[in-house]
Amino acid sequence: MIAIASIIAAFAVCVAMLLTLYRLAVGPDAVDRVVALDTLVINTIALIVLLAIIFNTSVYFEAALLFAMVGFVTTVSFCKFLLRGNVIE
Repeated sequence: MIAIASIIAAFAVCVAMLLTLYRLAVGPDAVDRVVALDTLVINTIALIVLLAIIFNTSVYFEAALLFAMVGFVTTVSFCKFLLRGNVIE
């Protein structure tokens, strides 16, 4: 039962990723693109966790944690660049 629910959830996350990619490409300004990129990172983390559940392994959880940390740093960097014009002062 969990396997079927995980596959359905993975399909839903893939659809959400496609819609987020559309927003990333068409977004009206840079702020919307940064939000779409952050949402894409969150969707990717969800997909990695779902794959870990489907394949019944814990290696993917570590990859999801690393991806979350890198995604957070890139989102903060993009926001700082948009607000101030530079990342490192």
